[in-house]
Amino acid sequence: MKITRAEVEKVARLSRLALSEEEMETILGQMDAVLGHVELLNELDTDGITPMAHAVPLENAFRCDEVTVSLGAEKALANAPNEVDGCFGVPKVIE
Repeated sequence: MKITRAEVEKVARLSRLALSEEEMETILGQMDAVLGHVELLNELDTDGITPMAHAVPLENAFRCDEVTVSLGAEKALANAPNEVDGCFGVPKVIE
């Protein structure tokens, strides 16, 4: 599968990338090489192979919910650069 210059230009435009002529040629060659590797993978016989979402089996990584003592406002705000009425003070972002 050969990628065309027009396809690279379209991808660059959709990605909002301004590419120089040199960059365009470099990316054209790189994308062509990647698609060449994909073509090699497509030649493999995958009949009877079950698709998988991960390379290794995953188990639930969540911990059990347990009630514990909270940090507390005083400790939470101890290193805050700006504290306002017991809350983190942040700059106003809406004018």
